[in-house]
Amino acid sequence: MAVRVARTASGALRALAAASLCCLTALPGSAAAQVAEAPPPPPPQLSRLCEAPSADITSAAPLPRTVEKLRKGGELRVLAIGTSAVGGAGSPPKNYQAQVEAILEQAFKGLNVVMVNRGVSGEVAALTAERIKLQVALEKPDVVLWQVGTNDALARVSAEDFERSVRETVQWLKEHRVDVILVGLQYSPKLAADENYAAIRGALRQVAASENVPLVRRYAAMEFLERGRKGEIAPIDTTDLNDLGYRCMAEHIARAMVVSAFPKAVLSPGPKPAAPE
Repeated sequence: MAVRVARTASGALRALAAASLCCLTALPGSAAAQVAEAPPPPPPQLSRLCEAPSADITSAAPLPRTVEKLRKGGELRVLAIGTSAVGGAGSPPKNYQAQVEAILEQAFKGLNVVMVNRGVSGEVAALTAERIKLQVALEKPDVVLWQVGTNDALARVSAEDFERSVRETVQWLKEHRVDVILVGLQYSPKLAADENYAAIRGALRQVAASENVPLVRRYAAMEFLERGRKGEIAPIDTTDLNDLGYRCMAEHIARAMVVSAFPKAVLSPGPKPAAPE
């Protein structure tokens, strides 16, 4: 009799557990539904004048710190550092940071995005590398947005020295749990055939690929845009940007960050790519 009662009780408990599990997974407001992975948001839309092939805009890679902040909510601090388009040479980028912030806050729901600008016009990678370590200690960013390469190419820094400076800094940032996004060289028709310019571009691609960090492929994207709108993105005889150039750069950077944070986001291929970056 005791054995029969025990078996009956055990069977009743199993039935109750099964019924509870059924209810847990079936009810839309259940804990199971709440912990289910949310679908990624659609990537930010590009304005018509800034549309370029997805492959020309970015090569995506993980942003673990950004993803962690997305889960926790709060503030996402982005340190923008590097060369003239961050520091403000050429057309004043008065809305550049505001555009990036606005696009990211729209995509990163629940996060307050704060852009900190520490760009210095004309600075090469080796000098920026030292400042990055100082600014990380002072500003405590979650992400470093590093525009790099153009000044090194113009200053005739060797591709080997450039690659070493960038690689060591990227590795240092990763060791300190800071995401890094590399923003590539500016496109300029007068430098399209320059061997050192091409070598620096290649070195930056190599670092981004081997260190598995996102690269905003600015040269390829701006070359594509310039082919259809000559002189509208940047003056022909300079590497500085004008207002439209800053606008497109902001949109491309924001898209690169969102696509890297949400790798399952579906991107349309866009127009046919112009050239490899």
